[in-house]
Amino acid sequence: MTTPSSVHPVDEKLPAARLATLGLQHVLVMYAGAIAVPLIVGRALKLPPEDVAFLISADLFACGIVTLIQSLGVTQWFGVRLPVMMGVTFASVGPMVSMANIVPGAEGAQLIFGSIIGAGIVAMIIAPLVSRMLRYFPPVVTGTIILVIGVTLMRIGINWIFGTPVGPTAPSIVDPAHAAWLEEMRTLAVANGTALPERLALAPSVPNPAYAPVSGMAVSAFVLAVILLVSRFGRGFAANIAVLIGIVAGGIVAALAGMMHFDKVVAAAWFAPILPFHFGPPVFDPILILTMSIVMIVVMIESTGMFLALGDMTNRPVTQPVLSAGLRTDGLGTLIGGIFNTFPYTSFSQNVGLVGVTGVKSRYVCVAGGLILVVLGLLPKMAALIESLPVAVLGGAGIVMFGMVAATGIRILSAVDFRTSRNNLFIVAVSLGFGMIPLIAPNFKQWLAHDLHPLIDSGILLAAVAAVGLNLFFNGAATSDAGAREAALAADGGH
Repeated sequence: MTTPSSVHPVDEKLPAARLATLGLQHVLVMYAGAIAVPLIVGRALKLPPEDVAFLISADLFACGIVTLIQSLGVTQWFGVRLPVMMGVTFASVGPMVSMANIVPGAEGAQLIFGSIIGAGIVAMIIAPLVSRMLRYFPPVVTGTIILVIGVTLMRIGINWIFGTPVGPTAPSIVDPAHAAWLEEMRTLAVANGTALPERLALAPSVPNPAYAPVSGMAVSAFVLAVILLVSRFGRGFAANIAVLIGIVAGGIVAALAGMMHFDKVVAAAWFAPILPFHFGPPVFDPILILTMSIVMIVVMIESTGMFLALGDMTNRPVTQPVLSAGLRTDGLGTLIGGIFNTFPYTSFSQNVGLVGVTGVKSRYVCVAGGLILVVLGLLPKMAALIESLPVAVLGGAGIVMFGMVAATGIRILSAVDFRTSRNNLFIVAVSLGFGMIPLIAPNFKQWLAHDLHPLIDSGILLAAVAAVGLNLFFNGAATSDAGAREAALAADGGH
């Protein structure tokens, strides 16, 4: 299909069948991340399984609503109007789990959702202030941040392949014989009127058969191979949906190998409405609202990097008013999330990578993805079908998508003057190191004040602060937002 010259690729309206297929591809890419937070928080709240399932459906429903607002735009105040998929931010998990551990059950949910609603309102108010930081993001800064985003996301894709470092798929487990011995010692101690130290526990020391299974690695490799083959030999639309083809092919292989289970699909209902305040009226605690507002500042700074990356990928400059509308939608999405029993929202960086992989820049693809998410939220059986995909299937696709984000950062940095300005090397080198701190040493903050944890737990935020600060130190700030945008566009040929 030839796009008329008067229509920007971002505003191109593709045929309905293509929109639906490309939208489904975006949904599959973000699905695992979208359902992870409600699973974590629901279990931390010690909610019954049916309520955890409701949190997942509510999350999908709200993901769809906020994606529609962000991609389509609602008035001049809301929506960045770029191909953006919105999902729950992992930056909010720590504070919410802490709240859940202190007050579990429905009462804890009311506290969490009250703090989320309050933080959403605060975020909408301060969005214009955050958006005025655009002049501090020249190519040396945006390229570094996007590179760190891609490298940080690689951990997610790699864990999809092999398993997560903690929990059921951790690399090691406690030796059952040692565990039996310790339990026997506890029994003897109680019989003798004494007790072992309360928190005495055994360290995992036995290889876990659930970690890095050969079958999972084989499926991930198969998915990766299919994506690369389709990208290399596919033509037109087929090449654009290479990731979706790889995921579907991987799902078929996983089903034939007995790695997919459909019990949840059979048990799930066909339709279930998402009603606001499912757990009761929200409770507004000022301290908890302040905590979640700090998280939202982190989210908006990360979103700034995402929007600038998309603006570069799509050749549509992100102006200060557009950035303000996008960040304000982060706040509105968070407010909607609190009302509909779900969590703070941000743009999903893995979907930014998918835009780079497919080369499809139309925001209406993400509009289609948003509609699919709304439907999945209302149809638990359909959501359960996608949820049954093994994460190993997504692992092969994750290598491609997250690598594309990092590659975009490298491409932007390729336009930066490193030959005559060695100071730019310092900016990239030090900022990249800061971004790797939470990735390499996640417990570095254990002796620091707990209130600082939401601010320093994100490598993306640390890299952003370091890059902006070092750029100001070495190069100063752009004299205007327009000058910063022109510098950013130079990374893509000045279009």
